[in-house]
Amino acid sequence: MSKWNKRTTLVHGGTRRSQYGEVSEAIFLTQGFVYDSAEAAEARFKDLGDDEFIYARYGNPTVRMFENRLSEIVGYEDGFACTSGMAAVTGALTALLKAGDQVVASRALFGSCLYVLEDVLARFGVQVTLVDGTDNAAWDAAITDDTALVFLEGISNPTLEVVDLEHVVKVAHAHDALVVVDDAMATPIFSCSARLGADLCVISTTKHVDGQGRMLGGMICGSKDLIRGPIEAYMKHTGGAMNPFTAWMQLKALDTLDLRVRAQAESALKIAETLEGHSKLAGVRYPQLPSHPQHAVAMRQAEAGGTVIAFDVKGGKEACFKLLNALELFTISNNFADSKSIVTHPATTTHQRLPQDQKDLIGIGDGTVRLSVGLEHADDLIADLTQALDQI
Repeated sequence: MSKWNKRTTLVHGGTRRSQYGEVSEAIFLTQGFVYDSAEAAEARFKDLGDDEFIYARYGNPTVRMFENRLSEIVGYEDGFACTSGMAAVTGALTALLKAGDQVVASRALFGSCLYVLEDVLARFGVQVTLVDGTDNAAWDAAITDDTALVFLEGISNPTLEVVDLEHVVKVAHAHDALVVVDDAMATPIFSCSARLGADLCVISTTKHVDGQGRMLGGMICGSKDLIRGPIEAYMKHTGGAMNPFTAWMQLKALDTLDLRVRAQAESALKIAETLEGHSKLAGVRYPQLPSHPQHAVAMRQAEAGGTVIAFDVKGGKEACFKLLNALELFTISNNFADSKSIVTHPATTTHQRLPQDQKDLIGIGDGTVRLSVGLEHADDLIADLTQALDQI
């Protein structure tokens, strides 16, 4: 664990300097490394040291700085940087599961996560059980001695359900099951996964870490035994490692991560409070609002509710599209956690391929809108939303 506050660690954590003593972190754009002798090459392949590298798919000095710094921020010993958030999810699950294993997962998951569980892993003999993640009794009933792994989103995308992680970890560990948490929505700054005992935390660094719509990336964080054991073995052989240029770009983005995320979360709360009770809306969802069904759990687990708001527009798809098309500052896109504010209609984009019965189960309706709050002034965003709602 770092001896510094998060904001300081984000600037200095895990720094490695070359013999030139550079101030800004160096970027090592190389796929291979040179050895002084054949004997040195043999020795490195036999016993790879912490500051030694063989091949960029296995590790790279720039990537390792990024891994060390981000894993330190979320409270884990180590991390493995991946090509995307979904590469991190798939890698974490596949590295730890085999045919015949049972996975218990929350039902409210991102569409691609559901595909990996129900289509990919099930195809190879993994048994998948989906539960209502907000119902502790459902976890109690589903997790048994046959359960190998539990998977959930800390805050679900896009409906913002919050799981009682402390309870789930306690139940899972009582049955010797590993717990893997997707913290894309929770953000690395407000993640509670390590503190509450989850074995692995998966982060889409495409989102808040890069935070500027530039590059894909992902990270699997956990104990050194898990990361440098089954996770590294799977990822380095299947080719899911992050490239050094992406690691360098996202390493530099960490300098401002705490400042950006806290500013976005502050604006998100102000917008949510303003929108709640609006006559054109059927409901507003944000973990920090007292009206949120899991408000008490959310506030016990994290100091803020994240950077994303969800609400339901009266009038369904037609009213939603009028709203989206009338917005001037919000960008219509399918990403979230950008410096620019983004608006998404999940039913027709990110979750379009989910069967209607599954959408209904997790609360995605034709009127559901996901707002990702950026770095613009909150008052300007509120004014934009207000004028767009007036046009419905």
